Amino acid sequence: MSTSRAADGTVRFKLSVLMFLQYFVWGAWAVTMGTWLGSTLGFDGGQIGLAYGANAVAAIVSPFFVGMVADRFFATQRVLGVLHLAGGAFLFLAASQTSFGPFYWLLLAYALCFMPTLALSNSISFDHLPDAARDFPRVRVLGTVGWIVAGLLVGWLAVESTATPMRIAAGASIVLGLFSFMLPHTPPHAAGQPFSARDALGLDALQLLKDRSFTMFVFGSFLLCIPLQFYYAFTNPFLNELGVPAPAAMQTLGQMSEIGFLLLLPWFLAKWGVKRILLVGMLAWAARYVAFAYGNADSGLALLYTGILLHGVCYDFFFVTGQIYVDQQAPKAIRASAQGFLAFVTLGLGNFIGSYSAGRIVEAYRVGDAHNWTSIWLVPAAMAAVVLVVFLLLFRPRPASTPVAA
Repeated sequence: MSTSRAADGTVRFKLSVLMFLQYFVWGAWAVTMGTWLGSTLGFDGGQIGLAYGANAVAAIVSPFFVGMVADRFFATQRVLGVLHLAGGAFLFLAASQTSFGPFYWLLLAYALCFMPTLALSNSISFDHLPDAARDFPRVRVLGTVGWIVAGLLVGWLAVESTATPMRIAAGASIVLGLFSFMLPHTPPHAAGQPFSARDALGLDALQLLKDRSFTMFVFGSFLLCIPLQFYYAFTNPFLNELGVPAPAAMQTLGQMSEIGFLLLLPWFLAKWGVKRILLVGMLAWAARYVAFAYGNADSGLALLYTGILLHGVCYDFFFVTGQIYVDQQAPKAIRASAQGFLAFVTLGLGNFIGSYSAGRIVEAYRVGDAHNWTSIWLVPAAMAAVVLVVFLLLFRPRPASTPVAA
């Protein structure tokens, strides 16, 4: 093996470890936080929704941070290291809180540290992989593995209703922060260039909204992020309330499904095209929530497994396909802006409204210390079904070879 090939292998190994830890940290706390907040600390559904919305607030702010600091002044791996170290400290402090106010502000501080690292870890990977199209999926899949391992660990320890998952995540964040300083040097590529809010939010992509179908896609993606947050914030409390054993471990089946459907996605795209794939993704969201509505820990256990296993279709067929669609439709000069604009609309605005709405609806269907989960899950099922019908009638994507003129 040549020195060059050995160096490439070392870089890929470090980037794979980066992705594993990046998503291990997220998966360790995000899945079970709602159970801990609701069943142990006694926070209501609205408060749990706001807690999950902290990441959405951070997603709105993080493009400014990445644009102003990481891209212009400091090496990316150093910014990544500092953010994970600070985030680990905030998360550890948040795990020690028992009242909502202090907990929320510490969690928001953590989210403001964590959310920029998603883009930064991708940026480092793209910078140092010889062939990003070929090598990045092989590196990124370790992130999904990290999420799965985190869920299996939390389930095996049986600590879902405690602060332990958050403390595990805090410790892993500190490890990742220290490890980040060992990553390949990645200098700021936009050093000396002016910064504008227009660049950070990807507003150059607004020209794409001249196409009705692209506008429909953005609007539909925004709407679908509202029912989306029911799954992320309340599936684990739901499964725990039903008495399903080791729900966190059970939920990792969704990430395993995601790996499989991600590998199959190119075949489906070639066979069905973007519109059919997006529609199937929306249909899967509605079907998942119907399965949850009528599932239980006894005779309806298969429905619960079905809802979780549909995660691969739900996520890959809509969100990953949507990113591919944006890349196809945008002229090369504004592709990065277009992806940034989509993230701002979905991960930021859509997820925040979705988290808050989900929390209010869950609280509205509280019955003593339990919930009317059938009624709760039918709400996002209806939302997803409405978006599906609107897409079916109004979404007419142009061929990938005819992007909007820049």
